[in-house]
Amino acid sequence: MSGDTDVLRRVSLFEGLSDEQLASVQRGTEVRLGKGDYVKSAGDPPDAFYVVIEGRIEWTSRMRGKDVFVQSLGPGEFWGHELLLTGKPYPANGRAVTPVCLYVLGADEFWRMLSDCPSILRTLAALVVERFGNLGEAQQHAKLVSLGTMAAGLVHELNNPAAAAGRSAREARETFRESSARAVRLGGLDLSPEERLVVAGLPEEVAVRAERTGEFDALERSDLEDEVALWLEDRGVEEAWEFSPTLVAAGLDATWLDDLEGRLPGGQVGDVLGWLAFEVAGDELLREIGYASTRISELVGAVKTYSFMDKTASKEVDVHAGLNSTLIMLGHKLKKGDVEVIRDYEKNLPPVCGHGGELNQVWTNLIDNAIDAVDGRGRITVRTASENGRVLVEIGDDGPGIPEEARERIFEPFYTTKDVGKGTGLGLDISHRVVVEDHSGDIRVLSRPGDTRFQVRLPILPEGRP
Repeated sequence: MSGDTDVLRRVSLFEGLSDEQLASVQRGTEVRLGKGDYVKSAGDPPDAFYVVIEGRIEWTSRMRGKDVFVQSLGPGEFWGHELLLTGKPYPANGRAVTPVCLYVLGADEFWRMLSDCPSILRTLAALVVERFGNLGEAQQHAKLVSLGTMAAGLVHELNNPAAAAGRSAREARETFRESSARAVRLGGLDLSPEERLVVAGLPEEVAVRAERTGEFDALERSDLEDEVALWLEDRGVEEAWEFSPTLVAAGLDATWLDDLEGRLPGGQVGDVLGWLAFEVAGDELLREIGYASTRISELVGAVKTYSFMDKTASKEVDVHAGLNSTLIMLGHKLKKGDVEVIRDYEKNLPPVCGHGGELNQVWTNLIDNAIDAVDGRGRITVRTASENGRVLVEIGDDGPGIPEEARERIFEPFYTTKDVGKGTGLGLDISHRVVVEDHSGDIRVLSRPGDTRFQVRLPILPEGRP
């Protein structure tokens, strides 16, 4: 094989080499594999540069017990240079899917080839740069996909209170129109000045009573509604069964109604309660609008905190604010199942030095992974503490855990333990880069079945520093 110059010249990488340069390439050896033979396994150290002369090699990665296709290499294609240049272990398994002939340059011969053949060095270096450039684009794409998913969830979260506010506003319009009409009718009733004062004070009296009344279970509520409806029917109130749920929700019962009847003699209590039911219903609709508006404001505030829209460059970062806004942004996923979130925050946690938007991307990746791990049912713990001049943020879950072989590679680019189509394998790589390279911090994982914890440690902002 070492003397077969024509075979090597058919490889695009070696085209244009002089005979002297080609002699440097011909220091390799020929290796033949049968169909099904493995050439490399995931985790193997980089040892050589390989060129496929005949046949085809298929690369796969093991994910959740399944072999997932990565790529296929045929005649004239090569591999191993990236791993030799970066010192990274093999990320996947390589197997011959046909009888294969490989041309192999050991590590020493590979470096000698690069020294003797500058054109090959430039080509391989360009390929590595292109590969990591594509990695950067893929990371940005992964961030955009993550933000797109969160934006869709946020739209859903905003739509709920916005729709509730709109619905309550429409109902309130009709309710207060009817309340005004009934108030006009009350003006025509034969009531003494004292009785009119009683009627005027009823909305406030009922509001105070509603605040003091506890929640009823379904059976208690049903019994009270029947009791009030029958009381109203006995007084000739036509809408008795429509009014009773509203009056019971405000904490009114037959005893209170008896007392009111004593304060309004003359058979006028039915008309008064009809008007009062619409007043109570209107107040409840206004409260619902207030709740919806508060929720919308909370979500908008979370977006501002999450994205740091109000800061061009953040140096002092409130970790708790970032974690809380991230949990709100991921609320749509947390609500899909029975997921309990426990916040174990240290009081007066010092700020860290960094960029809030980037750190929020870290919290998003870690919490989102924890949500996926518990699969709609389980417990997620978000814990913070200060230790030895650093802030610790720990995201834990009680899911099935991460296998040991996966823990060793979990921060590698494109490596994922999720099913095909459900993960890019970039989230934890991005998190590692943000924490370690951008913030001089540390990120690690501890995992066993029922207890997985990702720990992030970040430098505390020095006192007196802006």
